[in-house]
Amino acid sequence: MVTAHPGARRRTPVGLLVVLAGLTAVAPLTIDMYVPGFPKMGESLHTGSSAIQLTMTAFLLGLVVGQLAIGPLSDGLGRRGLLLGGVAGYVVFSVTCMLAPSVEVLITARFLQGVAAAAGMVLARAIISDRARGPEIPRYFAVLSQIMGVAPVAAPVLGGAVLSISTWRAVFGVLCVVGVLLLISVLVKVPESLPRHRRDHGGLAGTFRAMASLARNRPFLGHGLVLGLSAAALFSYISGSSFVFENIHHVSAGGYSLIFAVNAIGMALAGGVFSRLSGRFRLNTLLVCAVVVAAAGGLAQVLSVVAFGESFAATWITLFVVLAGVGMIFPATMSLGQTIGSTAPGAASALMGGLQFACGAVASPLVGVFGEASSLPMAVIMLIALALAGLALAVLVRPGEGHGEVVPASGAETTSAPA
Repeated sequence: MVTAHPGARRRTPVGLLVVLAGLTAVAPLTIDMYVPGFPKMGESLHTGSSAIQLTMTAFLLGLVVGQLAIGPLSDGLGRRGLLLGGVAGYVVFSVTCMLAPSVEVLITARFLQGVAAAAGMVLARAIISDRARGPEIPRYFAVLSQIMGVAPVAAPVLGGAVLSISTWRAVFGVLCVVGVLLLISVLVKVPESLPRHRRDHGGLAGTFRAMASLARNRPFLGHGLVLGLSAAALFSYISGSSFVFENIHHVSAGGYSLIFAVNAIGMALAGGVFSRLSGRFRLNTLLVCAVVVAAAGGLAQVLSVVAFGESFAATWITLFVVLAGVGMIFPATMSLGQTIGSTAPGAASALMGGLQFACGAVASPLVGVFGEASSLPMAVIMLIALALAGLALAVLVRPGEGHGEVVPASGAETTSAPA
């Protein structure tokens, strides 16, 4: 057991936390904000829908690659310089997307935009790990998870508003402005959180050795897989739910937006509940409960379709339950994974984030591949992902062993050492 004095790390200021939340929100905003403009984009760039879809795939791939590269590098080079470079790059590539003369240029620019956006996501988590300690960690990660739940709802609404008065290119102009505001905020509000004496001085090879060591750490890998597989369930929902509600249950586009918003608010509220409970219960206990809730919702969804056919009410209720569970899984796995990887927070953040979006990118197109005649493909894919998350929890995490656990004790904060 490693014990730290409560004053060993400073409390994270509200202003800094707001900026970190903004950096976390950039990726989901950039993923979803331009989606309402897909048809017009195809016409404007003289290409088919598959090529336009590839622009999203390219961005997701960039997010994965960027996190895996930038996170470990920041353990040796520090956070602030890489963060400033990433946000500046995001601004440049947003402009490139806005001015893209062809779909090939747009695909390339979207990949690079994803790499740049990854800096904000991966380094926001690393900065929290640098500064926070003990019970603060799950509370701060709960805030980031709530942002991840709300941003996908706001993005299409904002995108639709922009498209109502302009073209798809203006969406990337708005994202450019967001990037400029974040760049100014980082300059003003985000100091270097990793002093030179705490950096990994093993060079580039040493930095990536730290990542390889974490990847071989059974509990850490387990938490990463639970996070990634839960993200796969979430991305399956995001990619398939509009078809399920609008085409099968004949809900209007406005009605679907309301359903999506209610579910996202439920996910965010679940993150808030987790934040409050994290000071009273073991994080591993909360994680087990969250996985059980999400998997139970997924199982109920499949059984409902198989036994009773398509039901609007059953679909909405079971999806709400799944997302509530996922809303608690995200901050729990992030908190526990970053605690286990506390000796190399950037590498830990990169692996966690990389698994999250890699699994999501793989799962997202599967809903359409397996047919659109019913809601069963989406329900089955979500259930399989959550069942595998439960398996990873039982076999790799082994919650009873308490790896990464944070427990307040007699004015000090106690954290179990990495295994």
